Amino acid sequence: MSRFAFTQVDVFTATALRGNPLAVVHGADALDDERMQAFARWTNLSETAFLLAPTDAAADYRVRIFTPGGELPFAGHPTLGSCHAWRERGGRPRAPAEVVQQCGVGLVRIKLDAAGAAFAAPPLARAEVSADDLDAVLAALGTHREHLVASQWLKNGPNWLSLQLDSAATVLALEPDAARMKRFASVGVVGAHPSGSECAFEVRGFVGLPSLYEDPVTGSLNAGLGEWLIGSGRAPERYVAAQGTRLGRAGRVRIAREGTTIWVGGDSVTCIRGDVEL
Repeated sequence: MSRFAFTQVDVFTATALRGNPLAVVHGADALDDERMQAFARWTNLSETAFLLAPTDAAADYRVRIFTPGGELPFAGHPTLGSCHAWRERGGRPRAPAEVVQQCGVGLVRIKLDAAGAAFAAPPLARAEVSADDLDAVLAALGTHREHLVASQWLKNGPNWLSLQLDSAATVLALEPDAARMKRFASVGVVGAHPSGSECAFEVRGFVGLPSLYEDPVTGSLNAGLGEWLIGSGRAPERYVAAQGTRLGRAGRVRIAREGTTIWVGGDSVTCIRGDVEL
């Protein structure tokens, strides 16, 4: 076994224990796939990130992202959390105001400014939701078609069956049926808060398999929702989304469109620093 530097970060929050936790193993080049997967299964967090030397000369570091059940090509909160942990451990980007992360979807830009860190959302593939899937997901969520504003499949790594409902209150009231949700790998739901509220939207993200899980704060989902909602004129070009409310969290995700790029930003705070034997 070898010793590795270890950080546990809370992402999309400026207050520890109110966002989405991420385990980060630094300098993990010596670890094989099996060991990475075993540690991710042991942490039992939604994602565990392993930082490695980049293989692309344009990147500052490379990250591999594992859930307890497998590897992801990209995920949002591991992107911001890994960047935070890498910089805190002395990482210095080649460009003064931008970090370039290498991961399964290629190179991801992370800009650094007075507002904090924000990643450029990866390319988004969209598809219509079939009537059969739409009926099934509404029933699984325990809501009705009269509350539905729009639906879309949004894929930027994960593939989210995404629904806009008529209000944040409707989103917060959802009580998903675990058995019915097994039909869907991932479901994202968004609804608008009243004008003048702290946050423009409330977001919830559900993973149906192997058992029902609600993600506290989800970068990839918010990235896809941002591009979809702004592009359709149903959201302003800059807004803040809340997520995790039903879980006792207070996640805050900053979305901004600049030109053709959707930026997804949020704060990160370190909760644990130390070493791990793997």
